[in-house]
Amino acid sequence: MAATEDYYKLLGVDRSATADEIRKAYRKLARKYHPDVNKADDAATKFAEVQEAYDTLSDAQKRKMYDSYGSAGPGAGYGGGFGGGQRGAPVDFSDIFGSAFGGGGGGGSPFGGGAPQQQSMKGQNSEAAITVTFITALKGGVEEINTIDGISKVKIPAGIESGNKLRLKGKGHPGMMGGQSGDMIVTVSVGGHPLYQRRGLDVEMDVDINIAEAALGTKVTLPLPLGRSVDMTIPAGISSSSRLRVKEKGCVASNGTVGDFYAVIHIIAPTNLDEETTELLEQVKERLPNPREGERSDG
Repeated sequence: MAATEDYYKLLGVDRSATADEIRKAYRKLARKYHPDVNKADDAATKFAEVQEAYDTLSDAQKRKMYDSYGSAGPGAGYGGGFGGGQRGAPVDFSDIFGSAFGGGGGGGSPFGGGAPQQQSMKGQNSEAAITVTFITALKGGVEEINTIDGISKVKIPAGIESGNKLRLKGKGHPGMMGGQSGDMIVTVSVGGHPLYQRRGLDVEMDVDINIAEAALGTKVTLPLPLGRSVDMTIPAGISSSSRLRVKEKGCVASNGTVGDFYAVIHIIAPTNLDEETTELLEQVKERLPNPREGERSDG
């Protein structure tokens, strides 16, 4: 390598790079230019240059001298510079290439003696996102999603929530040298619903009643999220934001756990009253206790 070659630029890292960043950059370039993988005419030369840069920057003492004196060195030791003489600690090529090569201990290869056995390498995982309806998330179902090899079906388990992740095995990036494909990691978002809200496995529904129904009590028929309906008695004197439960009518999770259904009461005050209704309410007002004073408003 030319003495003016910048080792940091060669590895594609900053001069402030950590040892881990230098190692990662080296491993990437070593895989790229290794003569057993790259058949280009200059691959062996580039591989040697990358190796020389790594030998220097991976050794704390050599790196310090390189930062001070450059690749020529201080003129003594290290074989007259960093480009010749004894290199640093030997590199374990089986660690660098992992499953891409059959270790570094064969014979015949210029880097360990024999032609290494090429082995398969699993492909990387890919990521995707999918939005499912409120009811599908509640009871489970099957959706379709685009993957690298076309459209695939993904099973949505009952009770899934926004942010949960699903794994599609073998639907990620293809492997190398016949290796199996990686997986696809699918992040799920759950859509809203005009009637219902989720709290874990529990399902809530807002129920509006007027002030007379709140005072006297009433009965309502409510649709349940997974079908059918329930007749619910709203007791007299109920307060706004009260929650009335119907046991085990919420979400049924894939593990068998069952949530509840809640009617959340909202008392709606009347507007645009006619004269007769206004007079009636004035009479009722005089008869009702004042909740702010704990006594009747007429004293």
